[in-house]
Amino acid sequence: MYEIGRNFRNEGMDVRHNPEFTCIELYQAYTDYHGMMDIAEALIRQAAQDACGTLHITYCGTDIDLETPFARMTMVEAVKKFSGIDFAEFMSDNEKAVAIAKEKGIEVQNGKETWGDVLNSFFEEFVEKNLVQPTFIMDYPVEISPLTKRKPDCPVLTERFELFIMGGEYGNAYSELNDPIDQMQRFEAQMKLREAGDDEANMIDHDFVTALEYGMPPTGGLGIGIDRLVMLLTDSYSIRDVLLFPTMKPLNGVKDEIGVNAQPIESPKAEPEKIDFSKVEIEPLFKDFVDFETFSKSDFRAVKVLACEAVPKSKKLLKFTLDDGTGTERTILSGIHAYYEPEELVGKTCIAITNLPPRPMMGIDSCGMLISAVHHEEGEEKLHLLMVDDHIPAGAKLY
Repeated sequence: MYEIGRNFRNEGMDVRHNPEFTCIELYQAYTDYHGMMDIAEALIRQAAQDACGTLHITYCGTDIDLETPFARMTMVEAVKKFSGIDFAEFMSDNEKAVAIAKEKGIEVQNGKETWGDVLNSFFEEFVEKNLVQPTFIMDYPVEISPLTKRKPDCPVLTERFELFIMGGEYGNAYSELNDPIDQMQRFEAQMKLREAGDDEANMIDHDFVTALEYGMPPTGGLGIGIDRLVMLLTDSYSIRDVLLFPTMKPLNGVKDEIGVNAQPIESPKAEPEKIDFSKVEIEPLFKDFVDFETFSKSDFRAVKVLACEAVPKSKKLLKFTLDDGTGTERTILSGIHAYYEPEELVGKTCIAITNLPPRPMMGIDSCGMLISAVHHEEGEEKLHLLMVDDHIPAGAKLY
């Protein structure tokens, strides 16, 4: 059985994501994820033939071959191929996985210091961008697949695949988990992640577990994003190009949309605004001195925000495209999405350290660091990105 329907996710927008999108989902009894691969490949191939009249298409200047059988690799094989690290050599060894992540400069989030989570981080960092031709990536770790049946011969992995083309995901499928005991344990593990601050973790669905207790046959399930498939077949760079009514940015910015500053602005007061700092807590000042020569090596510059967008698959990171006065655009990632929406930062003048070595984050090199002011107030962290007078030109050096 299948359905084509509208979906909504409260996430950010970029060229591949829109909060409201169209998806086809289907389920078939007495099959598994291999059967779903065959269906996904045949569906996409037939759609291309009907829409384009050929199985050799071009997307953003790159030739895509939909005629040759799609490649199939396990996640472990793909990570070994593109990063040189063979996670099969230390299966389930959480400590070694975390240690290797630190060696490679891969960020490990709190609560995700496991072999499977680190494997997935390596995949996102080293593999995704290299999957240009259609490729099925199979056998995902159990930590990131809470609804998927385990592999009988390797219970730390699951019978799940995602289809990648041009470095992007076009389908997600698996052998459905039909063991109610295992499913409840997965939900409980997800709840621990949610309590630790992971907003993407699942909540416990007691009704679903009860339904599994009544019985469910072996089943394969598949989901394909129709908007992304239309982008591929029509050579459209942005998802906005294939939506009749894409989500629009508010005319006067995010603050106007949510009602901030909706009241008329009052006339300037004779007295400056009094701000209560009585509940503010700041970190102690460093006791160790830094010599002037060392400090002078840090290159602080004014930068203009040309563009800003949420980083896919990250709740915290914003990707800034900056004018640093050199004539070459600079990319910096900053974990401040909890405090700012990207739309309200475009056009601002900020301060950045520009001579830090590039740091890979979520598959993107972050070249520098934006400066923010951080303090705590009643146990809650507060952050303000330093924004300065727009009359200061891009590239102006701070002394």
